[in-house]
Amino acid sequence: MQSQRLPTLEDVARVAGVSRATVSRVVNGIRNVDPQLHELVWSAVEQTGYVPNRMARSLVTRRTGTVALVVSDSETHDDDPFMSRFFADPYFGRIVGGLMSVLRPSTTQLALQMVGADGHKRLVGDLRNGQADGAVVLSLPARDRLPGLLAEAGIPAVLIGRPAEPVPISYVDLANETGAALAADRLVARGCQRIGMISGPADVPASQDRITGFRRALARHGHAWVPTVSGNFTQESGEQAMRALLGAHPQLDGVFVANDLMALGALLVLRDAGKRAPEDVAVVGFDDSSAALAARPALTTVRHPLEDMAAEAAKLLLTRIEEPSSRVSSVIYEPSLVVRQSA
Repeated sequence: MQSQRLPTLEDVARVAGVSRATVSRVVNGIRNVDPQLHELVWSAVEQTGYVPNRMARSLVTRRTGTVALVVSDSETHDDDPFMSRFFADPYFGRIVGGLMSVLRPSTTQLALQMVGADGHKRLVGDLRNGQADGAVVLSLPARDRLPGLLAEAGIPAVLIGRPAEPVPISYVDLANETGAALAADRLVARGCQRIGMISGPADVPASQDRITGFRRALARHGHAWVPTVSGNFTQESGEQAMRALLGAHPQLDGVFVANDLMALGALLVLRDAGKRAPEDVAVVGFDDSSAALAARPALTTVRHPLEDMAAEAAKLLLTRIEEPSSRVSSVIYEPSLVVRQSA
């Protein structure tokens, strides 16, 4: 039996009514192709079932067609508990979804890299040697050398979240202070008088901004002091922090929790203590993740548009790969308050 012939560039060109060279330019991601021709070619690719040859594409463009999502931590994690927490946390899933919304249409693959401080130099070496065309970086530790190493090596990279220290690298971030202020205003508007906070780690930039924004906003409302207990953005740490906060301040009637997973834990502790939300203690979270909808009652929270931010990071990275000499840039997103039942 004669095997069916695989579709070729010539087949795509014939269906699209353009030259083979135009098809090659579109498929290989080369810019300066008329947008209408671009759509025409990809429509023909779909009709013919043509599958681009990634090896041939790499020879033409000198690129791999792959970008890395690098999760940088202070330690190397080969243990199952960390990996399971990573994949279970809605924060990371939303980032991957946002990245893929941009990378998939451009036929760019995403490779996950998890590195500790002892693996930074090896990672930079791998990227310089062409393992990937660039990197989107999630920097977890407060002091992380990786952004600086990537900048020094001239590797196209974009951070999600501002760097802890000034580094010439592009990043996408949220106006975290503004978001925390929205939470403060909501609790005050509900009439809360004894307000506490469960923060993230105090040395992480996003946590610092949320702490500062919440305290400043409450100070404008006449609250000179805010009792605070820190967690590490997990549900378990939210439970522990809420127990500590409630034990030290049993008359608490409002609490801002710096992410939804910790807020989920805080609500469980309040329920166990016989406290109703929002009647006894109003609770406002941060992120507007799936955890906010899973909470009982449903969580009032600050919307963190992670999918949009990750998509923008992917766009910035692809532009940086195409134009390595372009200046580094930042994009700051504005949060919004999503009012549900907990406050």
